[in-house]
Amino acid sequence: MKHFLLPCALLFAFLAATPAHAQRKSKSKGKTEAATTTITAASRVQPLFGGLSAAQAEQALGATYLSNIQKSFASRAEASEFFTTKGFEYLNEGQIDTATYRLNLAWVLNPKNPLPYRGLGVIASRQPTPDASIDLINQALALAPNDNQALSDLGSLYLIRYEQTKKKKDLTTSTDFLNKALAADSTNAAAWQQLARVYYIQEDYAKAWDAVHQGQKYSVASIDFNFISELIAKQPDPQGTFK
Repeated sequence: MKHFLLPCALLFAFLAATPAHAQRKSKSKGKTEAATTTITAASRVQPLFGGLSAAQAEQALGATYLSNIQKSFASRAEASEFFTTKGFEYLNEGQIDTATYRLNLAWVLNPKNPLPYRGLGVIASRQPTPDASIDLINQALALAPNDNQALSDLGSLYLIRYEQTKKKKDLTTSTDFLNKALAADSTNAAAWQQLARVYYIQEDYAKAWDAVHQGQKYSVASIDFNFISELIAKQPDPQGTFK
């Protein structure tokens, strides 16, 4: 299966955007929508069609529609990979609604494909809190426990949650996921840069600089120069690279 890389900065870019329709609904409204299993114009561009189960979404789309899609592929799994690829392409181009619908289709066609959950998790990070995004990427991780990109995403999301809640548990969880991501792949530049943020919060500026330089070795594009300015204000770069 293809492995898609989404820069960690993309999560923060979505957070700065106008919040999408909330994925989580009130209990009474959720029960009504679950009962009707209707996909509306609004829910078709929400992650998991607004919170449906795969079975509900398949029923709402209709057997004929899905059968017609599958005819172009050797299997539903292959069709899912195709729509996953298209979804990530649209996501990287900033066409969020189109990306969401493609990833939703990929999920319905193969609910055991972890990548649609991850892509939809990034999309859900536009919401005011990272909770829905965390839920989706946790579902991706349940299917691919060693996916260093999903681990890195979760580390970043818990760091965002910490910045909102200031709860030490969220910072600890963020650190754990980032370290797991780097244990799985030490070249994950985004994870190094997010770990630098963790060290900055902990006022361990020497370790923060070390993490920045580790990430820089693997991807200059991973560097957040606004963060570098904040870090320089606390301690000059020991290597003199950033001034």
